[in-house]
Amino acid sequence: MEGQELTEQETALYDRQIRLWGADAQRRLRKSHILVYGMTGTVAEFCKNIVLAGVHSVTLVDERVVTEESLSANFLILPDENLYHGKTLAELCCDSLKEFNPMVHVAAEKGDILTFGVEFFEKFDAVILSCCSLRKKKWINQKCRKLSKPVAFYTVECRGSCGEIFVDLQDYKYSKLKRLDETIECRIEYPSFEEAISVPWRALPRRVSKLYFAMRVIEQFEYVEGRDPGQTIIDDLPGILKLRKELCETNSLNESQIADALLERLVRDTTEYPPICAIIGGILGQEVIKAISGKGDPLKNFFLFDAMDGKGLIEDISGPSGGSGAGFD
Repeated sequence: MEGQELTEQETALYDRQIRLWGADAQRRLRKSHILVYGMTGTVAEFCKNIVLAGVHSVTLVDERVVTEESLSANFLILPDENLYHGKTLAELCCDSLKEFNPMVHVAAEKGDILTFGVEFFEKFDAVILSCCSLRKKKWINQKCRKLSKPVAFYTVECRGSCGEIFVDLQDYKYSKLKRLDETIECRIEYPSFEEAISVPWRALPRRVSKLYFAMRVIEQFEYVEGRDPGQTIIDDLPGILKLRKELCETNSLNESQIADALLERLVRDTTEYPPICAIIGGILGQEVIKAISGKGDPLKNFFLFDAMDGKGLIEDISGPSGGSGAGFD
């Protein structure tokens, strides 16, 4: 598996995608190792896509047990209670994920990710976090940035009909096809998660997605209250609105930029919906494949999706020079 050339079996299995992005990109995928924390429905979709794409290995970390909510959103959890006894979400998802591509090594790791040392993270080429506290996001992102090799870092969250992806590829170089016969080399510098969310709101363009601000308010509320992601309830709305007021005053932002109705939606409905999971998980899979293969323009650095208007927006939150990026319906 670690050799330079693809085997006949791999060439046959990945024929369509080799024609799409080339044998060199497939070889890079074949040698890549992916770490995933937090087995949400969105992450299950991502894992399926990345395993089918033919990475070398996927390691899952999630010490939680099955709940009714996780069962309804995560298709990797089989509806058989006899399988749940003594197993974590990571272990259950690992068993199902192996069936998608026997050529990919899938494993579950036990333990608190905050206790994992440098040598653990250095094994991976990309780290994906979901259902993760603000503290963990910052800590793990900084851990990845201090490694001896660049490790792609992503966070992904879905709250009801809304979703967000954050990307940090550090100092990233890639090739881009300019014309049919010309390839150019490109470079993008990314801020860390902590640096990005610390950019003052007044320094951002007025067109920045309102969902970006709303996600930061909810995230900060959970941090202040010591909640895990998704643990807010509708009774928390007054406290969230109070925090919004404080954050808007600090950042010289009009409160109308973060509508009550949007915050209420994010608090009232934290359930993951399979169609939203498929959209966000699919985009995340594409981005990780781009980063590993070095082919195509990567996302910088936030992707925000709201099913209410059916739009996905790319926002470059990197400082005063950052601005709104591409959008699509």
